[in-house]
Amino acid sequence: MKVLSIVLSFRNEEKNIPELIKRLTETLKKLSDWEYQLIFVNDDSTDNSEQILLEKQKIFPIKIINMSRRFGNLPCVLAGLKNATGDAIIYMDSDLQDPPEIIPDLIKKFEEGFEVVHTKRTKRLGENKIKMLLTKVAYLAINKTSNIPLGVNVGDFKLLSKNVLNHMNSLTEFNPYLRGLSVWVGFKQTYVEYVRQARFSGDSKFGNLFSGPFAEFIRGITAFSTSLLYLGIFFGLIAILFSILLTIYAFYAKFSGMAIPGSSGILIVSCFFSGTILTFLGIIGIYIARIYEQTQGRPHYIIKSIKDHKKL
Repeated sequence: MKVLSIVLSFRNEEKNIPELIKRLTETLKKLSDWEYQLIFVNDDSTDNSEQILLEKQKIFPIKIINMSRRFGNLPCVLAGLKNATGDAIIYMDSDLQDPPEIIPDLIKKFEEGFEVVHTKRTKRLGENKIKMLLTKVAYLAINKTSNIPLGVNVGDFKLLSKNVLNHMNSLTEFNPYLRGLSVWVGFKQTYVEYVRQARFSGDSKFGNLFSGPFAEFIRGITAFSTSLLYLGIFFGLIAILFSILLTIYAFYAKFSGMAIPGSSGILIVSCFFSGTILTFLGIIGIYIARIYEQTQGRPHYIIKSIKDHKKL
């Protein structure tokens, strides 16, 4: 009998957890050749989420991993993956935007020999048009700068074989881009398409600008490429060419008796190049920050306690 581990990171999801477990267990019991374990990683919730899970743990094979403080979604997912023991591992959000009902489709692909099964969103319900436009631009930017082919509208909801997970767990990158790493490791991969639902209840638990979608975008655009740094050389050459043309024009204007451009032109040029320089100093700063985080040698997370259903 094969084992399926499902990793779910959460914070303050007391309204979603009962429905999530209900739909998961109803779906998973249809998999006749599989046993399962639900690994809930608690990102220091302040509501009754853990108490609800402890009650459900008496009935279902649930493992609860409690973090020592709030670390964010990525460290929680990493903690769940590190503690997953299944032959296949699925990690997904706990807000029911990713429907558990398509898990059998992922398992089918796994049984066909695929070691990484991504899910691709064909439609995203409950999302405003501005956010969708920004998301599309972000995916385009990440793909254009990456040195590996990353799918568009492919999120964190995916299946990994135990073999793939072992390789991913062996990596020592401090701030990994998991969506990219699951492609980078290679092996046989495929996609399952689905319609992403609106959030079942509550609001997103991303902390702030630097721990939410923007941070994921920065992580994605810098994790598999250094091409942004080379843009500095490109713009530098343009600046040199522009300054040469401006110098030629200045000499031409002087010897032809034309008036030399005034302070407004100088101000525009100064602002343009100052902005360009500051932008690329910021880009360099991002890469330096990733180096700094890596050299600190801190763990991704600290676990306060693990409550396994087998120990009850």
